[in-house]
Amino acid sequence: MTTKRLQIKNVSVKFGGLSALQDVSFEIDDNQLLGFIGPNGAGKTTLMRVIMGMITPLSGSVFLDGKNITGLRSVQRIHAGVALGQQIVKPLRKMSLLDNVALASGGAKLLSPLRALMVRERSEEREVAQELLIQVGLGDHVQKLPNELPLGFLKRLEVARALALNPLLLLLDEPLAGLSKPEAEQMADLIASLPRKGLSVILIEHNLLQVQRVCPTLYVQSNGRALAFGDTNKVIAEPEVRRAYLGVDA
Repeated sequence: MTTKRLQIKNVSVKFGGLSALQDVSFEIDDNQLLGFIGPNGAGKTTLMRVIMGMITPLSGSVFLDGKNITGLRSVQRIHAGVALGQQIVKPLRKMSLLDNVALASGGAKLLSPLRALMVRERSEEREVAQELLIQVGLGDHVQKLPNELPLGFLKRLEVARALALNPLLLLLDEPLAGLSKPEAEQMADLIASLPRKGLSVILIEHNLLQVQRVCPTLYVQSNGRALAFGDTNKVIAEPEVRRAYLGVDA
């Protein structure tokens, strides 16, 4: 039996007496791009934070490559292979794009304060950063500062910084938000090119047009519950999904 890249098993979260997630379960394989959609208040952010270790579930478990990571802190999950690309991009504004990504690439060296003090050479990290910036379409801008670039480029920088952590699982939180239609399409194409052997991607997004275009598999959540999971076109056609997300009947 093939080990799943990510397994969410019967996860429930409550804030006070309010249920944010109720017995949520789904799983994805290696080399997979999963679209994750749902109306506002569906609990998407809560589940993302459970996966990242920012929230401890009331019940249920999170498995990465068959290993139970439910009890791991966020930093431990990052080093286990989970990375997050934030919706609101906050690069280090006084550092070049190259150094922003190189810093993420060398994150493991910062685990030990003594080792961090001893490290002076950054050529390996900068080489990785250069390759990643080329991959996301920023190869001509590596020495520029973030303030010199538009939002669409900063979104690409965020993807590169997340990839620099060499993750097994990459969560992308609304990377198309705030982009023009052409920019959103280009970003969606970039995201579609990311999954490979050793890397799976979850795209959390409100832009249904682009999600449906690039994601072969779709997970829909509503009111803290799993509503549908499977082939994207089949899921979109389900009456419950159309009512919950699109506000229309089949």
